[in-house]
Amino acid sequence: MRRAANLPAAAGNARKAACLALLPFFISRLGACGGRLLTPVSQGTPPPRVEWNFMQKRILPARAVSGEIGLPGDKSISHRYAMIAALADGPSRIRNYSTGADCHSTLGCVRALGIQVEGSGTEFTIHGRGLNGLRAPAADLDAGNSGSTIRMLSGILAAQPFRTRIFGDESLSRRPMRRIMTPLEQMGARLSARDGQYPPIEIEGGRLKPIDYVLPVASAQVKTCVLFAGMFAEGVTSVTEPERSRDHTEIALREFGAEVVTAGRRISIAGQPKLEARDLVVPSDLSSAAFFIAAALLVPGSKLTIRGVGLNPTRSALLDFLTGMGANIRIPKLESANGELVGEIVVEHSALKGGVIEGGLTAALIDEIPVMAVLGAATEEGLIVKNAGELRLKETDRIKTVVENFRRMGVAAEETPDGLIVPGRQTFRAASFDSFGDHRIAMAFAVGALRAGGESVIEGAESASISFPEFWNTLSGITR
Repeated sequence: MRRAANLPAAAGNARKAACLALLPFFISRLGACGGRLLTPVSQGTPPPRVEWNFMQKRILPARAVSGEIGLPGDKSISHRYAMIAALADGPSRIRNYSTGADCHSTLGCVRALGIQVEGSGTEFTIHGRGLNGLRAPAADLDAGNSGSTIRMLSGILAAQPFRTRIFGDESLSRRPMRRIMTPLEQMGARLSARDGQYPPIEIEGGRLKPIDYVLPVASAQVKTCVLFAGMFAEGVTSVTEPERSRDHTEIALREFGAEVVTAGRRISIAGQPKLEARDLVVPSDLSSAAFFIAAALLVPGSKLTIRGVGLNPTRSALLDFLTGMGANIRIPKLESANGELVGEIVVEHSALKGGVIEGGLTAALIDEIPVMAVLGAATEEGLIVKNAGELRLKETDRIKTVVENFRRMGVAAEETPDGLIVPGRQTFRAASFDSFGDHRIAMAFAVGALRAGGESVIEGAESASISFPEFWNTLSGITR
């Protein structure tokens, strides 16, 4: 298959990395990833030999997107609940836990640290052993494809009285970790990494001191890493953000009993909290809902209801942005659960004027930008994205992969150093799209294919399972 010009050479192996990330808990369903196991797997044997035959999905144009759906649990909240529950006293029950591979990487790491985890599917009980109850793992910790796992868990590992090594798949191994290493080193931990910043990371834990850290770039993951480390320090640890980021960590920590104070963009946590086990329900993921919201807005004659979606104000900027462009979106039901706002979203096809994503809005919508770019090409005025250099450090360089897939479907788009410019009123051509092993690219262009002039193909469709294994079935169930 022809590759996009100037894309990193490693992108050619990215789809393989996506499947490898799923092996720990999808080995019995390897066919769903397009693979066939050629050697048996048993304790102590070398890694299995796999024949790779990557999944394709064929997408036909839709006459409408309609119906009523529920979605998997929010990935960001699932990660945080699992990690904090491991440090609480007693069993915490978590329902609607994310089905994505990334969140199961977190569960795998928690188990490896000596915490009993019971359950399957979307419901788990995590038997916490208290703030100082983790045990040295018998082997290196595997974060799979999950940047959330490696970045946030490192804050906890930095305080442990043992040495830990944590690694990830090929894609994760290209993502820089210096942003978490710097504050943890300031707190007294000793860390080393490949070329000083890339996984695997080796962490020599120990007694930490509190710090007052100013984030150079807004990042909920880095903020969480420092706050998690701050739980183990004697005194108050503070993090100041240049822009407000999602506050699931602050909400979850308070829910478990930690003392967390927010004053503007400064968040502080008192060290040595006594965390109590909780019974929790994870709201459905707004980032996953974004693909179906965009699909309903894009395809004429559509009306879609999405139940039980997390509507945290630091995440709902997506809905504010879309309604500002003229989207017909309603929230007929709204309630609070475990400190998080949860509601029902009703969305109908709308003529959108277009817009600009920049500054704090870019930070708030960083995960939704690929599908917003697809939607932007069909708006009246198009979409401009600025201040999004972070996209180049995701599972792929998402600026390049979005522009390359636009080229395939005949859509004009201009790549800039930290964003892109997508003119409006464009026609979508049927094409063969490449996910490049990136779940959000696969799902974003599946949405675009619904508006194309014929049958399209998504190469590397298995990558969607990293965050949303049910995506293809859900999309099929609402397209007419």
